[in-house]
Amino acid sequence: MNEMIVETPSQDDKNLVMLSHLLGIFFSFLGALIIWLIKKDQSKFIEQEAKEALNFQITMVIGYAIASVLVFLLIGALMYPLLWVINVVFCIMGAVAASKGQSYRYPFAIRLIN
Repeated sequence: MNEMIVETPSQDDKNLVMLSHLLGIFFSFLGALIIWLIKKDQSKFIEQEAKEALNFQITMVIGYAIASVLVFLLIGALMYPLLWVINVVFCIMGAVAASKGQSYRYPFAIRLIN
């Protein structure tokens, strides 16, 4: 189980976490991965939230891969815009929570990175 964050994150921590959520819209999992790898030892807040964003973006990549396979059955073509909207909405929700210094847990994500 993830432990709750009790420290108050600094403004820099909030900004980096917000960035890790928002970069998922444009660069998939790369932004969250880079932030997590570089800053995970400096702040528990950054470690937890960048890992959450990374897990969600990995889940989205799996979703896009499934949609690519299903495009031959025509349902995949409908999945692409749906996945994009889900990604944008949840990334913005994560960024808003991060800007307030709150933890955000995506409603569905495969937790590959623990």
